[in-house]
Amino acid sequence: MFDEGVGPSRCRLVVAYDGTGFHGFAEQANVRTVAGTLRRTLEKVTRHDAPLSCAGRTDTGVHALGQVVAFDATPGLDPWRVQSALNGILAPEIVVRAADIVGPSFDPRRDAQWRSYRYTILNRPVPDPFLARYSWWVPEPLDLKLVRLAADPFLGEHDFAAFCRKGPEGSTTVRRVLESCWEDRGDGVLVYHVRATAFCWQMVRSMVGTLIDVGHGRTRPGEIMTILRSRDRAAAGQVAPPHGLCLFEVGYPASTR
Repeated sequence: MFDEGVGPSRCRLVVAYDGTGFHGFAEQANVRTVAGTLRRTLEKVTRHDAPLSCAGRTDTGVHALGQVVAFDATPGLDPWRVQSALNGILAPEIVVRAADIVGPSFDPRRDAQWRSYRYTILNRPVPDPFLARYSWWVPEPLDLKLVRLAADPFLGEHDFAAFCRKGPEGSTTVRRVLESCWEDRGDGVLVYHVRATAFCWQMVRSMVGTLIDVGHGRTRPGEIMTILRSRDRAAAGQVAPPHGLCLFEVGYPASTR
């Protein structure tokens, strides 16, 4: 518990959610969002206003296992009780996996050193009802060797304009990717792991869509770097559907843990 008399602080929550029934994370008027649902419930639990900041805004239908949010904490706030109360109301659609008290300057977005996403593909002739909400069913066989080769050029710092929706005027699409690889879990379940210091809007889904084109022989692995250098969105492949994507983890310096 945070003791009375100690200076201002914030409460940090690690949040998982099924994005199927939400119009994205960011709060918007007249639509159901993760942030809006979480904030309103949090204000009932704490009985005070609780504007939320987050590590990253996910789109409609995108899921999260390790989204990080924070709000200003009142003296004496017990993070465990907040976590328990929120889960009692919101679970299993939204679950607070961890809650702790951090310093007053903590910012989930600015303090993040990296973000990790996972995208799940179900590569079988027949779909699976138990995976349908969390994976993209691709019935045609994929050449996993080619898909893995094509993932390598994304590593490092590049201009990802070809793999992003255009952002606000003056914003940059240069990003540094720290991890880009595929995991074969067997039985047709393939998971793309990608970690970067930051991501552009729809960047991961555009990368996955292009990698699937490689797996089907429509694009060669050697063309990925050419597409990156073109900075032309039309040069890349389709945007993968949102429901296969999950914000998996956000990394912070040890001083903020």
